[in-house]
Amino acid sequence: MKILVVSAHPDPASLTNALRDAAVAELRSDTHDVRVTDLYAIGWKCAVDRRDFPALPASERLRVPAASSAAFATGNLTKDVAAAQDDLLWADALILAFPLWWFSMPAILKGWIDRVYACGFAYGVGEHSETRWGDRYGEGTLAGKRAMLIVTAGGWPSHYGPRGINGPIEDLLFPIHHGVLFYPGYDVLPPFVVYRADRMDDATFGTTAAALKRRMRTLFETSPIPFRRQNGGDYAIPSMELRPQAVRADLTGFAAHIAMSDGKDC
Repeated sequence: MKILVVSAHPDPASLTNALRDAAVAELRSDTHDVRVTDLYAIGWKCAVDRRDFPALPASERLRVPAASSAAFATGNLTKDVAAAQDDLLWADALILAFPLWWFSMPAILKGWIDRVYACGFAYGVGEHSETRWGDRYGEGTLAGKRAMLIVTAGGWPSHYGPRGINGPIEDLLFPIHHGVLFYPGYDVLPPFVVYRADRMDDATFGTTAAALKRRMRTLFETSPIPFRRQNGGDYAIPSMELRPQAVRADLTGFAAHIAMSDGKDC
């Protein structure tokens, strides 16, 4: 299988990059074809600006969705963005490896998403009408592919538990899992999260790397997070609210958008 690994840490000797390398080595040992994009190493341009749309007339305002759509449709995206899109189309699975900074991904990785997820490629796909609101949330350009996060966090596991002060890790990662990955169609796997990342000794790293390698061996077998599909019948269109019969009335927030494998509300 073909796998794209995108990492975002400025220090080549970081734990994030060491785990990335362990994952890549395991995947390659299992004969998978792996491409690695180290965003800091390549100096990825992360801010969207007029340079991303060279065909946009200087006299015209920069409306990013419209400019992105036109550039994608006419083949006028910049070479780095087009190459990254080709990598996403090539890969059967995407792995994003990054440290949890201020409860999200580093800016360089967010900038990779902002620029690579062009209108017509990752959003603005499919029919938009009173009965169908596009091909998204389980459908779209990247449907049929898998995605997974490798995340390092400085806090303890309890800090990210159900009653932890930082909030449950599932909630913190929901915007990435559901909004960045499931939105354009990926089947999203449970993340591999490493806690107390700044205090890891060699022995703990060996144990952690071994666990990550085991996850890599089941990359195409692990069941994805059972997000509800937008066009699967659970949502009213065009309000995009869950139908009363789809989920218990007292279940709200992120959890309402995940269905249990037995078909009951989670």
